[in-house]
Amino acid sequence: MLYILALHIIFVITWFAGLFYIVRLFVYHSEANELVEPERSVLINHFKGAQRRLWYGITWPSMIGTYIFGFWLLNILYGTEIPGWMMLKLAFVVALTIYHMLCGRFYRFYQKDIVKFSSLQMRLWNELATVFLVAIIFIVSLKDLSNWLWLFLGILFVSMGLFSAILVYRKYRKHKS
Repeated sequence: MLYILALHIIFVITWFAGLFYIVRLFVYHSEANELVEPERSVLINHFKGAQRRLWYGITWPSMIGTYIFGFWLLNILYGTEIPGWMMLKLAFVVALTIYHMLCGRFYRFYQKDIVKFSSLQMRLWNELATVFLVAIIFIVSLKDLSNWLWLFLGILFVSMGLFSAILVYRKYRKHKS
């Protein structure tokens, strides 16, 4: 069972790494789209290749591995008697999977040179994965649903902190240029 747990954790980490990095590449792609030639084309081609390798080489396989080893572990530990905290965690995993699928949609846009979102919008989107990560880690670590208010407040606090940091960085970049 410990080997299955270790593999599950490894795939969770690489899945999140893939999600964090793919959206960061979208940020850079959006910024490169505003440059002049030939720099624009060189960077966009580079980012498209990096996105493709990351999406199909790391992010998708990691999500699949997370699910395989997660459900295997879930079956070993709980069978059909799944505790409430685990149901809440699984709800966040479903939300993370929807996030993953939307990143796939963005990936297809960028591969077709359709840039619908600014770098600021992609930065904000990138932080949503952080919110999922914090929520899932706290749920798994605490395994206590008796205090949902603190979990909600913690997620809200982290979200506000991330949003504020992005806005401060945006002001810094505008002031710098």
